[in-house]
Amino acid sequence: MKKKSNITLIAILLLGFLSSCSNAEEPSLNVKMPAKQKILIVYLSRTNNTKAIAEIIHSKVGGDLVVIELEKPYPQDYKAIVAQVSRENESGFLPLLKTKIDNIGQYDVVFVGFPTWGMALPPPVKSFLRQYDLKGKTIIPFNTNAGYGIGSTFDTVRELCKESKILDGFTMKGGIERDGELLVIKNEKRKQAESDVEAWLKKINML
Repeated sequence: MKKKSNITLIAILLLGFLSSCSNAEEPSLNVKMPAKQKILIVYLSRTNNTKAIAEIIHSKVGGDLVVIELEKPYPQDYKAIVAQVSRENESGFLPLLKTKIDNIGQYDVVFVGFPTWGMALPPPVKSFLRQYDLKGKTIIPFNTNAGYGIGSTFDTVRELCKESKILDGFTMKGGIERDGELLVIKNEKRKQAESDVEAWLKKINML
């Protein structure tokens, strides 16, 4: 009889233990999970290399993907656009944008992509950064260039977004329009870009 009582007691204790473990695994209804960050990826791209990087970022982090377009597009001729951009940089002219983002206040993180033009930030990107209130947002620059690097582009982003949190940017070599080398981030180079972008996103804690 005593043996039977002991077995019954062990069974009761075992059931109680399993029940407590099961309850411990259930998430508390009072615990609030952190809200997912709302992401915007905006970019300027003439030869589609920056566009390729923007698409890769979008495939990794999601969000909304928006291209910067001008009210009056730049000329197709390479020498003509170089001369026009040089004049705009010297005068501080900011071209009007066709692109409109009415709800930019909803975004927590804004990726801003651009090529290096004359070792400087392209005027349309300056227009975007001046046009919208990005105070308190996380700004993440990304860049493609003809092999001469970012120039002053990332520094200019910091200057124009002084009240934003700026994370380390991404850059890689794209085409060389001057030499007729346009979209190069494709095929094997795109695969390499995907790997490099993923490593960068992990480094800045966006993955």
